Order: sequence, then structure tokens, then C-alpha cells
Amino acid sequence: MLLSEFDFPFDPALVADRPVEPRDHARLLAVSRLSGACAHHRIADLPGLLRPGDLLVVNDTKVLPVRVSGRKRPGGGKVEVIFVQDVGDHTWEVLMKGGGKVGQVIDLDADAYCTVLETGPSKILVGMTTSKPIRALFETIGHMPLPPYIKRAPEQADLEWYQTCFAREEGSIAAPTAGLHFTEGLIADLGGRGIRIATVTLHVGPATFRPVKTPRIEDHDMLPERMEVSSGTAEKIMRTKAEGGRIVAVGTTVVRTLETASDEKGAIASYDGEATLYITPGYRFRMVDAMLTNFHLPRSTLLMLVSAFAGVEGLRGAYAEAIQARYRFYSYGDAMLIL
Repeated sequence: MLLSEFDFPFDPALVADRPVEPRDHARLLAVSRLSGACAHHRIADLPGLLRPGDLLVVNDTKVLPVRVSGRKRPGGGKVEVIFVQDVGDHTWEVLMKGGGKVGQVIDLDADAYCTVLETGPSKILVGMTTSKPIRALFETIGHMPLPPYIKRAPEQADLEWYQTCFAREEGSIAAPTAGLHFTEGLIADLGGRGIRIATVTLHVGPATFRPVKTPRIEDHDMLPERMEVSSGTAEKIMRTKAEGGRIVAVGTTVVRTLETASDEKGAIASYDGEATLYITPGYRFRMVDAMLTNFHLPRSTLLMLVSAFAGVEGLRGAYAEAIQARYRFYSYGDAMLIL
């Protein structure tokens, strides 16, 4: 398919730069996979839209404040560094804006600096020198890595806003945003209706946001992301399937995780490794029966994944409905439930 098929007309004023409070008061567009019919709800209505016996699967990854500002040495030119993952021996994979060539030293604060070790089209590596633990450094001088379409500077409130209530496993550079809508009250309401919750882990990395630049989407190279499915979660999923319940993925990261870990027969077992699956229209889903997801950027791999699940034309219709109804878009925006 052509990349241009994943454009849609859009008003930038719909981009949300702050979440709705409380979180479960965000709007929810329920969309039928079969008919494309849409209905307007709130996230708090979710228990009534699902069935007793359904299993919600959420991503328990945790975002650290890994966006750090620095200065080049010498000269003092400003650099922004997002620390993606520790690759060992005091070396980190990073995203960098305003950085330099191999050998460039970047001061982060009085007690820490990094040195550019490697640059390339898909990876930048830096060596860290710091007198304090890296986690303490992030907590002292780091900010939450908000997406670039949120034009304001990160605030103290983003430490809570940009984290799901399921967050346990540290390692993401972005929140699994469909999970941002949940509150303890909503979780209790779901449990009261016999709807259970299970967790998986996918640490959101550059792969999720890497732009598709090839004219044909099939030619895009999807980078790996770290993921894990526990044996307990795998057992809950298989038991739900056996009892006739649906597997409801909360977010595209959960879809990618479950589809990576499942086999051709629709079975799933524990998995600890990398997600390399690139889901585009035409993909045959093996595990996921329904999906809760936010509204995504045009031409993104996330939009392609949701198009594969809802159908290209069905998703175009749903987005047109959401835009007409002035839904809020992207990470801090509203959501859709595809059933």
C-alpha cells in the first residue's frame, strides 16, 4: 500500500496538550469492525460496553523522566538527549537533538556528562560519566519525554499525567497512551462486572515513533522493542479464550505484544524477547478480539496497525466521525473502542 493512503484531513487545534480530569471522563468512540457504525460514549462507560468474562490486557511499562537538556563542550550549544536504553558498560542508546559528531562531549549537570560514541541512521550511542546513579540523575534533572506535537514545555504535573496507573516495569520513552484513561474507580467497576485485567510489558522505544519514509509502507523497516509476557498472563488469556471471553488489547503496544507472542493456532505462552512484528492492513490477527486505542498521527505505524484491525475504510470513517465531533487527538486525547 502507498504511504499516502494513510493521510487524513485534520485540524491541529484538536491536538490535546493536557489530559481530561478525571481520566475516565475522556470521550470514547465505539466502532463496529463489521459495520463501521460509531457510537459516542465516555471512558467511564467501558464496563457496560464489554461483556462479563472479557479480559483486558494492559501494558505495565513505566516511563522515566529521561529527557535531559545539556550543553556542548566547548561552546555551550544546547543539546536535548532522550535516554532510550542502557546497553551496558556505561553506554546508552539515545535520541539526540542538536548533538554533534563522535567524540563530542555534552555536559548534563555539574556531576555528569556524556560523550558521543557512535552515530547512525537508526542508533546513537553515548558513554556516560556521572558521580551519581543514572536513575538519581534522571530524577534530579530529567523531564518526561512528551511527544514533539505537544508544544509546551514539560510540567511537574506530567510526571503523573504521562504515566498509567498500571506502570510497574521501568523502560519506556513514551507512555502506552490508551492506558492513561484508567482510574482505580474504573478498574473496580470493571471487576464488579466480571471483566478481568492482565498485564504484559512492552517498553516503548524509537520503533513506535520512527517515521515511515518509504513510498510503499511494506518497505519500512520496523525496529525491535523489548517485550515480555508472563506465564500467568498467558494462562489467563488461554483460559479466557476457552471460556468464550474476548481478549481486549488496551493500546497498540499490547496488540503488538500479544500478536508477537502467539502462534498460528491462536495459542500463547510466556515470552521474553523482542517485538519485531510490523502490522499493516492484510495482517490476520491471531489473538486480539477488540482494541482500545487513542487517535494516532497520519502516516504512522500505529495508524497502520489500527487500520489493519478495523479495516482501512472503517477506520477512515471513524476518524472522520471523530474529527467532525471534535474529539481530542493523540497522547493526551480521547479514545476509540473497536469491537
